[in-house]
Amino acid sequence: MVRTALVTGASSGLGAEYARQLAARGADLVLVARDRVALDERAAELRARFGVGVEVLEADLLKRRQREKVERRLTEPDRPIEVLVNSAGFGLPLDFAGNGIEAEARHLALHVEVTMRLMHAALGPMLERGSGRVLNVASVSAFMPRSTYGACKRWVVDFSRWANAEYGPRGVTVTAVCPGFTHTNFHERAGLPPGQEGIADFLWLQASDVVSESLRDAARGKAVSIPSARYKALTRLVRVLPDSVAARLGRTGR
Repeated sequence: MVRTALVTGASSGLGAEYARQLAARGADLVLVARDRVALDERAAELRARFGVGVEVLEADLLKRRQREKVERRLTEPDRPIEVLVNSAGFGLPLDFAGNGIEAEARHLALHVEVTMRLMHAALGPMLERGSGRVLNVASVSAFMPRSTYGACKRWVVDFSRWANAEYGPRGVTVTAVCPGFTHTNFHERAGLPPGQEGIADFLWLQASDVVSESLRDAARGKAVSIPSARYKALTRLVRVLPDSVAARLGRTGR
């Protein structure tokens, strides 16, 4: 049984759902996000509902000193973290030339550098114990040309696949979670109001289903989790399409 899990991006979206489902399994939690009020509300709800211990770490992961606070928590020998969920992230318009380069640099840093740094901090203690799980939230966008978002998420998938092969035999599994369009506030935060994403209803997933399937896949030691049969089929299809066709498909929605 998981004893303590650290979840980034835990105040909303998939991060909040990971926190809820892990708490339902009896895990104590360390919740990380920038919004202290939202974190405190989430923590109080989980303590009351599931009777688990919940620690709150307010941190902007793009600020070095605040990120290092999370890294130190991941390495504390007397309070080990058995599961790390890298769920923090944000989206940008799919227009690299039109986006501000500083916004693109922050986007790259959060999805790639922060994921790498937190995973590096967690791996040492996990490997020393011979057990642990890391879930890195990626996207089906990793399998199609989709501006810098798809490129960032492709890095997460490839790195997770390598790390799972490398460290899985030593008891530490690494899983890249690749959901498709999922009902959370992610798209609204990216500037697209609900109902204007241009995505067919059948392609939308529920956050609870994404998280439960990915947790099962992680428990089985899978390197890549693509929740839902329809997205498994879509990623296989996209891999054989010409880049020009795949890129047009990738422009759909946010």
